[in-house]
Formats: sequence, C-alpha cells, structure tokens
Amino acid sequence: MNPEIHPDNQGFSWSVPQGPYQYLSEEQVKQYDEKGYLVVENAFDAELMSEVCNLIDPFEEKVTEVLRGFEDGKVFISRAEEITFSTHLVTQSEKLKEFSKHKVFSSLCLDLIGKNVRLYWDQAVYKKPGTKDEFPWHQDNGYTFIEPQAYLTCWLALSDTDESNGCPWVMPGLHRLGTLKHETTELGFEIPLDGSESVALPLKSGSIAVFSSLTPHRTGPNTSEGVRKSYILQYAPEGAQRKISGTLSEPVNDESRQFYVVKDGEVLS
Repeated sequence: MNPEIHPDNQGFSWSVPQGPYQYLSEEQVKQYDEKGYLVVENAFDAELMSEVCNLIDPFEEKVTEVLRGFEDGKVFISRAEEITFSTHLVTQSEKLKEFSKHKVFSSLCLDLIGKNVRLYWDQAVYKKPGTKDEFPWHQDNGYTFIEPQAYLTCWLALSDTDESNGCPWVMPGLHRLGTLKHETTELGFEIPLDGSESVALPLKSGSIAVFSSLTPHRTGPNTSEGVRKSYILQYAPEGAQRKISGTLSEPVNDESRQFYVVKDGEVLS
C-alpha cells in the first residue's frame, strides 16, 4: 500500500531530462529515473575531502557550542552531542562556495535537472559517536515544500560511512508519487514506511549518494567511535519557488547562496 500523498502535491508528474548526458551514463540516468537514486563512487580524492573537512569543522564547532546553550542542548532536530546541521556554509566560505560549483556537481545538475540550475541549500550534517536514534524516513521536499517538487540532493561522504555509523538508506521507486505526507516527531518529520525493501548506501569518503528530493531516505544510529561527517548540497531548477502558505510563495534565487551552477546549458565551475 502506498503512503499518503502530501496535501500540496497536486498534479505531480515525474520526468528526467533526455540525453545525451555529459557526466552520467544512460544506465545511471535510467537507475535514477526508475529508483530515485544513484551512487557516484570516488568523485573526489582524499586530499580534497580533507581540505573540505578542515573548512567545515570550525563552523560545526560553533554550531555545537550554540546548541549547548539551549535546554537539553537541542533545537528541533539538532542535538549538540548527537547530530548537528551547519547551514549556508557557502555564504561563510568562498572556498566552499567554489566547491559547490565543482564540475562534478554542476554536471550532475545538467544531466538530472536541466539547462538552468541553482544551488538551493547546503549544510554539513555531523552525526556524533554514540548517537542511538536514527534520522527517520523523510523526503527533503517534506521539510520545505518546493515547486517544482523534484530537485537534486548530493549527499557527500566526508568520512567513510556504513551501517555502523549512519550511512543513508533509500526507498526505491516512491519518488514517482511526488511529495508524501509527513508526521512530526521528536526526531524530525517522518513518513510511516515499511523499510523492508530499503537499500543501504555505504560510502567511502569522496563518494556521493545522489537522490531526488522526493526519494524517501533515512540514516541510522552511529555506534562507531568516530564522527560521521557529510556535506549535503541541493540543487533546484531555475524558477523554483518555496511554498510559504496558501497561494504565497518565495523564489529560490537569493544570489548570496542560491546562485547558478548551470546556465543556458553551460556548467559554471
């Protein structure tokens, strides 16, 4: 039985761009089309991942310190000693801004979104050792409703990740339904799903889990002794709008953090 559809999901139709493709093979695009995800192995080398970590770590430390000032060290889904979200890093680091435009990301956007694409959101997510709770099943478009509903999430592993420290899991095929109804829980928004057909995506540092904003996904506990580090970059087609309420919406085009990475079919790396 399919899960319940989000009330704002009206007349949705799934599609991907037609080839030829610049970066991906036809087989990879077919998998993305049918299952809602693919993995790009070893997209970046260890030296670059170390540099990116060194850029992000100080921002994450500041976020952790701020969270410790709140009751129980938590604000909504952020918990100082368990899981942190460091957002809009491209506005704070010119090097991370340039990294978000890297040819790997811009080429993925050209192949999977189209000829005019902007960065929509960026955030580092660090899951600390001993985090027992999972981050529950959700779609990225379930947190903030964007039209068009399908944008691209690039979940970049900054450190090696597997089932022991909170690698992503995906639910293939449900992206074709559009945005689903989410419930609010203490751990975040959640889609009630039977995860028996879900797929784990273990990733080496420098590899990317690429999935649609409509692909249900989760991450498990971190039972390891190290911090699981990821950097999530999301890209939306030009003209995308964030739904506020009713008929009110806001363009996704803040040039300070939602700049072009593909324009008129040209990658801007």
